[in-house]
Amino acid sequence: MRINDISGKKEIFSWAMYDFANSAFATTILAVVFNVYFATVVVGAGGARILGFNLPGDVLWGYLVSFSMILVCLSSPILGAIADFSRTKKKFLFFYCCLGSLFTALLFFVQKGDYFTAIIFFVIANLGFAGGNVFYNAFLPEIANKKNVGRISGLGWALGYLGGGLCLLLNLGMIQSPQLFGIPEKNFLPVRISFLSVGIWWILFALPIFFWTKKEKKSQSVQSLVSYIGIGFSRLKATFKKIKNYKQLTRFLISYLIYNDGIQTVIVMAAVFAGKELGMSQGEIIKCFLLIQGVAFLGALLFGYLADKINIKTSLVITLFVWSAVVVWAFFIRSKIEFWILGCVVGLILGGSQSASRSLFTVFVPSENSAEFFSFFAISGKFSSIVGPFIYALLGQIFNSSRISILSLLGFFLVGLFILYFVDEEKGFLESKNSIS
Repeated sequence: MRINDISGKKEIFSWAMYDFANSAFATTILAVVFNVYFATVVVGAGGARILGFNLPGDVLWGYLVSFSMILVCLSSPILGAIADFSRTKKKFLFFYCCLGSLFTALLFFVQKGDYFTAIIFFVIANLGFAGGNVFYNAFLPEIANKKNVGRISGLGWALGYLGGGLCLLLNLGMIQSPQLFGIPEKNFLPVRISFLSVGIWWILFALPIFFWTKKEKKSQSVQSLVSYIGIGFSRLKATFKKIKNYKQLTRFLISYLIYNDGIQTVIVMAAVFAGKELGMSQGEIIKCFLLIQGVAFLGALLFGYLADKINIKTSLVITLFVWSAVVVWAFFIRSKIEFWILGCVVGLILGGSQSASRSLFTVFVPSENSAEFFSFFAISGKFSSIVGPFIYALLGQIFNSSRISILSLLGFFLVGLFILYFVDEEKGFLESKNSIS
């Protein structure tokens, strides 16, 4: 597909708009507002009694993110295999979109002490967010080619940061000036309404992808759900057997599994770190993350352009070296102004590293098995969301310091970089021509 084709532009834009839609969840729920609300209000200073342990709010949050990602890891490979066979990626995406947006909106009802309700609603909402991204990403090989995949992937991330930032800006207005919206300030109502707004934002701006992307070709009909599941397992088994034919893709997945550990942990724990170690208020944290979103918008476009002009792998390596410096800097940080400066650096490389990672993986993926392979991409990414936050929480619990936790992420970036060194982009592209039947 040519990027300058009118129908192609419409399809690319509608695809990227899903990132605009669901990134509101990534900012308001995962990164800035709900995680802080959960740790400081829902759980509170007294902690939460879970399975005989009294867990602080930030520690429980780390474990909660890890648990919700386990569900994605268990379900996405088989569902990806079924979606490829049945040509139903769009239907699966619609289901996860509805599931995620609904339970995000239901977080409105979570109040002080309701941590069991919060856990249930958040886990399901995060399942909708992460699970849906498997099928959303699987559309990329169908609308892009090796020459423009960097720019298209970068556009998706850029619109994602824009959408996440705009929704976060709306939420900031609700929280800091609730009277302008006619919202009473009692019972943390402005904060809770922000969760409701994310659910509405998500489903509303996701509509273009369901109307404007092309219909998938029909597959051979299968009568029962049991048959679909059987086919899914058989295709998954074939993928495991033939994955050895995709050596570059496998190496990249291992590298991505490790370095993405650091990236995802920074995303979900940064606001908690800023509040605990630097004493930043929720309003200050939101403003800082708005700045990060704006810089990340530019970073995604910049590195998307560089990936197409020079080399996807090279652009990715640059971002990972900077990530390594960031976590070392965070260990020594002492002032709020330093956190703002660090946020600008993070914003620039955040968009670049995520866009380049998806672009490189897309180059390695056989298009006929895109959902299947992107489920493995999701596993690598979400397994990172299990291990990273878990280690962060565990070290925080042992040493009672988020600084030790943040410094531990340096190992993930360095090991990921080492493995990435042995990935050959051109060989990976040639290997992608061998599809799995």
